[in-house]
Amino acid sequence: MMESAAIPRPHWLARLEASWRQAPIVWLSGVRRVGKSCLASQVEDATYLNCDLPSVQRAAEDPEALYDGVRTKVVVFDEVHRLRDPSLVLKIGADTRPRLRILATGSSTLAALSTFRDSLAGRKREVALQPVLAEELPAFRGATLGKRLLHGGLPPALLSDRLDPGFYAEWMDSYYARDISELFRIGKRREFLVLARTLIRQSGGMATVVALAKEAGVSRPTVMAWMEAMRVTHLIHDVPPFHGGGRGELLKQPKVYAFDTGFVAHERGWDSLRPEDCGHLWENLVLEHLLSRGLARPVHFWRQGTHEVDFVLPGPRGSADAIECKWSPERFEPASLRAFRARHPAGRNLLVCPNVARPHTLRIKDLQVRVCGLDGIFAAA
Repeated sequence: MMESAAIPRPHWLARLEASWRQAPIVWLSGVRRVGKSCLASQVEDATYLNCDLPSVQRAAEDPEALYDGVRTKVVVFDEVHRLRDPSLVLKIGADTRPRLRILATGSSTLAALSTFRDSLAGRKREVALQPVLAEELPAFRGATLGKRLLHGGLPPALLSDRLDPGFYAEWMDSYYARDISELFRIGKRREFLVLARTLIRQSGGMATVVALAKEAGVSRPTVMAWMEAMRVTHLIHDVPPFHGGGRGELLKQPKVYAFDTGFVAHERGWDSLRPEDCGHLWENLVLEHLLSRGLARPVHFWRQGTHEVDFVLPGPRGSADAIECKWSPERFEPASLRAFRARHPAGRNLLVCPNVARPHTLRIKDLQVRVCGLDGIFAAA
């Protein structure tokens, strides 16, 4: 298996730099084995501290002395939640070393960690590292889009020459042990993993708490609490409905997506992909791409009756970009976009497909649709 630490990830390094221009502390989160430590090792002029090590934990008991020993522009606290009082260590660094940049990593969002006694308000920005993006595939041994969909975007799985079902099972066990049981003190391992695997398998669908509770054999409040733990550890992503108060628009229930296409394929028992499988996973990959951009507002979807738009990006003054995801553009039907524009007329219509050599515009009667690849979503018209 190829060593992923040496593979450059310029998009994410640029995200870190942009965040440091806004605040001295960047909190880099993401699921286990997504590449947080490898990315941190690529930051230039940095002192790297592995907070799993007892020696680092002892040094952090005296934060001022620790920072006195730093001679670089950046200090990295990898797995910072292992420290006894991580928020104090980060706060002292930000307040007493104004020119120092601080990078702290962990699997969950900072606010979810019980060890954090200070919100670090005004001192931090958060970057959630996503699995390997489609634009990064050439650097990962030239992995194909099909392999990315089937294997997923965790570097060990993507770089493997063969599909290894054991990797996904081992990862889930580790996720429960290190992120769920240890950080959130959640028991009932079997029931929790049944719920997690059900949500992954149903990625892109509505999560009905009553049905999920029956499937996992636990109460509805337990399902809701466990799903919140999965959200803050990035295992699942909620996509809420977009609405403007129009009659018939879905108002509340979100769609729930898994964090990675490879785990969706694994939980569905796919060892190869048919075109219809690719279409489902492509939608998941488009969401991962959108989340990688650090958008100021959440990604939504839209539904009214039988009409649905895959993703909606709210814009200024009531505008909204509508995104339809299709593995094959020939399968595109404009009825849902037309229904959406009848309610929300301002914004772009995007049909996002793989292998679009050159973006172009379709004109379907009164509807104008831009056909593009992932790189065209945020490109100027």
